[in-house]
Amino acid sequence: MSLHVEVIGQGQPLVMLHGWGSHGGVFQTLVKPLSKLFTLHLVDLPGHGNSRPIEPYHLYAMADEVAEILPAHADVLGWSLGGQVAMRLALDKPDMVRRMVLVAATPCFVNKPDWQIGTEPRVFDDFATSLNLDYKKTMQQNLTLQCMNAKDARKTIKVLRDKFAERPAANTQAVRHSLQVLLDTDLREEIPNLRKPTLLVHGDRDNLAPVQAAHWMMQNLPAGFLRVMAGSAHAPFLSHQEQFVEAIVQFLEP
Repeated sequence: MSLHVEVIGQGQPLVMLHGWGSHGGVFQTLVKPLSKLFTLHLVDLPGHGNSRPIEPYHLYAMADEVAEILPAHADVLGWSLGGQVAMRLALDKPDMVRRMVLVAATPCFVNKPDWQIGTEPRVFDDFATSLNLDYKKTMQQNLTLQCMNAKDARKTIKVLRDKFAERPAANTQAVRHSLQVLLDTDLREEIPNLRKPTLLVHGDRDNLAPVQAAHWMMQNLPAGFLRVMAGSAHAPFLSHQEQFVEAIVQFLEP
């Protein structure tokens, strides 16, 4: 097994998958309120935090790695890139996933001629270029971009940076490969096949995965529910923690 998993709490298993360049520790502020109701499995994705890299590195392989550590009848929460891993997992191994929570997730991060509710490809291209020049600075810029336009942007950026620094920096190659996953992934045609009850949690000020993508998902998921958090950007679980926990508990409790 290549993935590092921190298991905390009691109750229904809830597997939590982080975003690009981060690690499972980013969810630490949620542990106290959620671990009373759920057994949390805080996962470091391949090459991130304390998990070793994998080869080849693509979305299918990432989902397969998560499947190896997934408890029976687990609920899966995925943030950003973690949301795409969660979707791939539920599509490929539907019997392993009970319900999903997709946070700031989108079927396609990058704008295309028939998809203009994403991010311009140059944003990811710029990240790829700057990774070669100054890895640390690039990752800090990414954290700032995730919180830009949020109501409490400075506070959220500080929390995100503090949590980010608590575990080893992601493997450089893994960061490049997972960035390519963000560029390449387009799950739009498969979204109607995601039949698991799914809660979409999205900030209305998200400029990496615009809220319009969440509305599109809501319209195309067979069993989708949408919670938009006003004033939040790409990390609503940090900027709007109380509302976020309330939404999660309400959706996942039996």
